Amino acid sequence: MTSSPVSRVVYNGKRTSSPRSPPSSSEIFTPAHEENVRFIYEAWQGVERELRSQVPGGERGLVEEYVEKVPNPSLKTFKPIDLSDLKRRSTQDAKKS
Repeated sequence: MTSSPVSRVVYNGKRTSSPRSPPSSSEIFTPAHEENVRFIYEAWQGVERELRSQVPGGERGLVEEYVEKVPNPSLKTFKPIDLSDLKRRSTQDAKKS
């Protein structure tokens, strides 16, 4: 089995009308991959439409925080981190070296 670079698609919720730039050599998407991304995107749009139709005011209520009813004792010492801050620090560290 050959290993190939893993690429990730990140969706930020905004669509742009600008044409897609050609993929870099590490970002080669197959037609099947593109079809899967399109399917997931369209399915999520359907979920968002359904949620908006159920909530007066459109956007309110789309995000809900999950809180466990019975907290996991092994996560008692867990401390969340700010991923944006972590990325900013790693970028600054990379510039220094």
